[in-house]
Amino acid sequence: MPVTKDGEALIDWSAYAQARAELGANFVRILGYFREDGIKSVSAIETAMRGGIAAGLVIPAHTLKGESRQFGAEILADLAETIETIARTCVENHDQPDEALEHVVALRPLFLETLTQLEREANPLAVRRPAQFGRRSA
Repeated sequence: MPVTKDGEALIDWSAYAQARAELGANFVRILGYFREDGIKSVSAIETAMRGGIAAGLVIPAHTLKGESRQFGAEILADLAETIETIARTCVENHDQPDEALEHVVALRPLFLETLTQLEREANPLAVRRPAQFGRRSA
């Protein structure tokens, strides 16, 4: 189970299990929406950051934060919340979002690793497939 540099798990698996139980048969479809929305949000955040547009960071960061928490992706949600908070402060103060740069740079790799873990866990074949399928044992 991959962890952050601080030793924290990327996914709160109990929150993930709760979401899976609550969403039932809709879980995989909604996880697919998380993938699509997440890719759009990360791209929008990066574009806004390149343009120095603090207001352009707020909504996609807010969206990513909420959707991440739904699946127990707390580390990703916290990073998105940090970006959102910085952006809101910059909008209020009419400042450039320079302070958000390091967080935005870390966002895409964290999103991709988090998504990989969520999708791996959601795939029922990943657990059931034998490691040596089709090979003779020695």
